[in-house]
Amino acid sequence: MISIRGLTKRFGETTVLDAIDLDIAAGERVVVIGPSGTGKSTLLRCLNFLDRPDAGTITLGDVSVDVTRASKKDALALRRATSFVFQNYALFANKTAKENIMEALVTVQGRPRAQAEQRALDVLAETGLANKADSYPAALSGGQQQRVGIGRAMAIGADLMMFDEPTSALDPEWVGEVLDLMRRVAERRQTMLIVTHEMQFAREIADRVVFMDGGCIVEAGPPGEVLDSPQDDRLRRFLRRVA
Repeated sequence: MISIRGLTKRFGETTVLDAIDLDIAAGERVVVIGPSGTGKSTLLRCLNFLDRPDAGTITLGDVSVDVTRASKKDALALRRATSFVFQNYALFANKTAKENIMEALVTVQGRPRAQAEQRALDVLAETGLANKADSYPAALSGGQQQRVGIGRAMAIGADLMMFDEPTSALDPEWVGEVLDLMRRVAERRQTMLIVTHEMQFAREIADRVVFMDGGCIVEAGPPGEVLDSPQDDRLRRFLRRVA
């Protein structure tokens, strides 16, 4: 499904991703954990060229890109094969919930507006927001805005859904409804790459947990092994801090 080889990203003199290798199978749910500033979010952003990597290759289904020679067409191909849920919702303030979901369907996928509108309404019903179709983000709670963001990612029908700490900006009262929606998406065997600090959620949903530190993958495996029997001292220290 997905093969990442030697993925490297630098910001000035700082190496944020240091030759990352990672494979993700179709239908697999991979959760990435680790200290803040260790490259987790940058990994996600590099996979669809929100941040352009400095080295490496990304293969996603039939799309294979050498990032040092990637064209705009290559970047667009990766974006069409992925969807992204941001930690700060990233909704258009001047568009309704329905219009926010329609936007990528029309502008990226080129669907007719009538078809995009029906897909948006179907997704809003799936997320429990059918009665909020014509509401603007300012009229929605944080949890509802994030559910619109997840609905937007669902609507695209991408091969890979990526979640960048989707509950970190939420008040505690809204976290549960967002995690419940993510569980429903996972039950469909949607391929998911999730950055989160919700350790219990990682234990429940992940097929595999990946621990990153210093821009590298330090340890990876089934959640029971990584979270209950960590082998690396850095992972043990991290788990003590977040327990």
